[in-house]
Amino acid sequence: MCRRCESTKSPCLTTARLGYSPHARCQNFSCPGAATHHVWYSLEGGPYSGTRIRGDSYRFPRVRHCDQRKHYVEEEVGAAVRTAIASGTVTQEDLFLQTKFTYQRGQDYRLPYDPDCDLTTQVRQSIASSLEHLGVTRIDSYILHGPSRSSGLGQADWETWRAMEDAVDEGLVGLLGISNVSVDQLDALLGRARIRPVFVQNRCLARASWDAEVRALCHTQRVIYQAFSLLSGNHQVLLKPRVAEIARHHNKTVPQVVFRFAVQLGMLPLTGTTDGAHMRHNLDILDFTLTHDETETMLALGGLRSG
Repeated sequence: MCRRCESTKSPCLTTARLGYSPHARCQNFSCPGAATHHVWYSLEGGPYSGTRIRGDSYRFPRVRHCDQRKHYVEEEVGAAVRTAIASGTVTQEDLFLQTKFTYQRGQDYRLPYDPDCDLTTQVRQSIASSLEHLGVTRIDSYILHGPSRSSGLGQADWETWRAMEDAVDEGLVGLLGISNVSVDQLDALLGRARIRPVFVQNRCLARASWDAEVRALCHTQRVIYQAFSLLSGNHQVLLKPRVAEIARHHNKTVPQVVFRFAVQLGMLPLTGTTDGAHMRHNLDILDFTLTHDETETMLALGGLRSG
């Protein structure tokens, strides 16, 4: 119950971001990417760029995901989805919508909840905000944007996760996940959560061994690892001649090599572009395979010899 407004309904609506990617099956539910290991694409709504779902980007089957965070405008995401459905570009059944709950420190002035309310109410208000912005009655996947502290999980995280579990019980949310999480934090969550996370969404950097420990835990626990910053976070590493040589060998671009490498390690890459040609190129990773030596070369960029 909200201490200020004495209501579980949201007086404050705002935020966020969109994306899309190919369909697939994983575990016992329909979700994107895990079985076929395609790339998920982000299409971001913001004050400086319109959000649009292009008809010519649907040469491959897609699912869309969105990401509630400052600097993105979730209303534009919802408008783009509604326009695409109305024009026949996609159907509601094509959509897989993923968004986030973000603690106040990660938000800007456009809070999607009342900060004076308890966290349970903040989660409910944030979900209500996303449902309204996206024009749906259910969010396919809901992600905790990151733990409340850098080490371990605090009471705030458990209260937030319980509220997210309740949203699943109520049919407002489908699958849960967590972002920006360490291996110890993920292990603790997997050990105590009533509804375990299906997704982990982490920054994946070569200098951090491509987040090997978290990926390994995800693999053993059958959690889908969504990798972001594969390109922007590894810019200097990807300029190395060895990476360019691999790209030339396969007649591919360096981003295609990176995404193929990620897929072969069991990741579900997340990326984004406003350029239709880049979008098609980055998705064109299913007609080649990196050799063992090439994979070892990519792993060695981060000082790791096995994945």
